[in-house]
Amino acid sequence: MLVFVTTVILYVFGFVFLYGVIRLGVRHGIEDVETHRAQQLRAEELAAHQDRTFARENAFLTGS
Repeated sequence: MLVFVTTVILYVFGFVFLYGVIRLGVRHGIEDVETHRAQQLRAEELAAHQDRTFARENAFLTGS
């Protein structure tokens, strides 16, 4: 009976531990995606700004 109780307790704690590890991994993954999304948005804004600046400084190339 003691072996059965010990097995059940370890089994339950194992699932709780596994749940925590998976939850932690998912949370870190979501944070990485949000960080990458912000960096990507910033890079797109910078590229658009550089394109406008280039076109303004070299108007003869744009045909305007």
